[in-house]
Amino acid sequence: MFRSLLIANRGEIACRIIDTARRLGITTVAVYSEADASARHVRLADRAVLLGPAPPRESYLSVEKILAAAKASGAEAIHPGYGFLSENAELAEACAAQGIVFVGPSASAIRAMGSKSVAKSLMEKFDVPLTPGYHGDEQSPERLADEASRIGYPVLIKASAGGGGKGMRRVDVASDFAAALASCKREAASSFGSDHVLVERYIERPRHIEVQIFGDQHGNYVHLFERDCSVQRRHQKVLEEAPAPGMTEERRAAMGRSAIRAAQAVGYAGAGTVEFIADQAGTFYFMEMNTRLQVEHPVTEKITGVDLVEWQLRVASGEKLPLRQDELTINGHSIEARIYAENPSAGFLPSTGRLVHLVPPPVSENVRVDTGVEQGDAITPHYDPMIAKLIVWGEDRDSALARLAGALDRYEIVGVESNVEFLGRLVRSESFAKARLDTGLIERERDTLLPERNAPPESTWLVGTAAELARRAAATATEAGSPWAPVDGWRLGASAPQLVTLRHGEETRELFATFVSEGQYDVAVGKADAPPTRVGFEVLSGHALRLTLGGSALRATAVPDGARLHVFADGTRCELDVVDPLYVETNGDSHSGGLRAPMPGKVIAHVAAEGAKVEKGAALMVLEAMKMELTISAPRAGVVKRFVYGVGEQVSEGAELVVLEEDEEKKAS
Repeated sequence: MFRSLLIANRGEIACRIIDTARRLGITTVAVYSEADASARHVRLADRAVLLGPAPPRESYLSVEKILAAAKASGAEAIHPGYGFLSENAELAEACAAQGIVFVGPSASAIRAMGSKSVAKSLMEKFDVPLTPGYHGDEQSPERLADEASRIGYPVLIKASAGGGGKGMRRVDVASDFAAALASCKREAASSFGSDHVLVERYIERPRHIEVQIFGDQHGNYVHLFERDCSVQRRHQKVLEEAPAPGMTEERRAAMGRSAIRAAQAVGYAGAGTVEFIADQAGTFYFMEMNTRLQVEHPVTEKITGVDLVEWQLRVASGEKLPLRQDELTINGHSIEARIYAENPSAGFLPSTGRLVHLVPPPVSENVRVDTGVEQGDAITPHYDPMIAKLIVWGEDRDSALARLAGALDRYEIVGVESNVEFLGRLVRSESFAKARLDTGLIERERDTLLPERNAPPESTWLVGTAAELARRAAATATEAGSPWAPVDGWRLGASAPQLVTLRHGEETRELFATFVSEGQYDVAVGKADAPPTRVGFEVLSGHALRLTLGGSALRATAVPDGARLHVFADGTRCELDVVDPLYVETNGDSHSGGLRAPMPGKVIAHVAAEGAKVEKGAALMVLEAMKMELTISAPRAGVVKRFVYGVGEQVSEGAELVVLEEDEEKKAS
């Protein structure tokens, strides 16, 4: 085993690798960009080396800088994690040339499986079932359109060098093919440096099932069973679980054999994942092989008891696989939820900002949280917006599902939008609970999973009131001893009620709190003499409160962020504004003719033309931000007066992008 390891990555996977390396007594070296100078993986590692500026191509994607960091630190091995350079054959070759161990497969295996087209041609020779499609080198739009017609719609266009849902489009009719192909090629070139695509038949209601495989340098192979990764948004996984629900032993064995044949085809050594697409009847087809560790590897670890990173390190150092196939068994069920800084209600648009408050559920033998950030860290536009992975284990799927739902209820995030509430609804949905899984589940049940925000329950208003009363008391604590310090409303004869004004959206409430005793108030809504509710509260650590509301007990958290309170109670989150009655609101910016950037990015295309008349919903321009394309659409019918930014220019969050004027002809009519 080598003595020192450089992790050529960042975030939660870098922290995950550091944990195992430290347990094995291996010295760890982190690398970081200027944006990550105070990141968690930098703080955890034994040493850290600066790579360069924030853009990945100037830091984490630079083979030269990674190798220079390894030399400077004396690292004997490099673990690439996933993403970035994890499937980069040049890095694997450069490591071999310089006598550094690359914790991954050979460069030839990476190249063979890195191109979906080449991989599928190879799989066909090794009798691995393939989805009907076109995987050829002729890439003219005309040829690809002809092949799509031959295959039959709907089809799926996929970046040959891609992954993670980037450079992928479903096309239902021939008239949409050209635009989808152009967008797909553009995104593929930007993300992977190649616009080569393949076209395949789109499998209706497909399930995404993948098999974890391992090979060593002595010709031994095993599979560690399968994971179901069907629940996705934007072709990217949201929930993953192992084993796959409804999997028969016969089908598991068949998929395992096919996965091992795929690995043997390229003489694979290390951790890899063979991904299959399956129809509802169980027929499965090879999609691709990922020549790296997967984001969702923890669910396999939970059901097998195997540390996959440790296996990677042992295989890379020349050891044989620790277990044979007949020594591997499935124990229980595990589910992983990806916690993202994103806004599900806005098309899962990534969110950036500082994590003002970050409290994950308590970890235990059955609840695991893999993360690369802590409270106070920032989610920046430079990298993937994942906050953490929440992994649970149960004796069976139902118990794992109940444990996941409870853990999500206790996840508290303030400072960025997150998908925690969305995930809570998703895991409680009937389709997921009954394992009616396919990749279209989220889109099909969008109305249920992304409902209009309801008015807060009565308890939320009372929690907000208690939090504001506690804040007022704390603010005057420094004046102890002064007769004017108390803010409990005491006066000779009777206590005067304190007014707390809270607002949620369009609803504003006045709550009158009358002091009863220490930590006890009678709270009336609307007017001071309305029938009150007895509210008792105790401030716990941080922003946590223990309350009694009309006799029932409740534990809640109320996090202040400026004049806003983020209330977490009964598994829900609600934002309340504390209203200052002396504050007068203004209308702000009266200019409403433009559209603004939802996040920092780069303009990559003008879809409409200046002077063009457009209808509501028409595509106007395309931004590239946080590794994906965002289409800016017209919020109403009008005329495109001008584009504020040209193609290739960078824009900041909130920047005006397009000036859209009212159509005078329509106005006149």
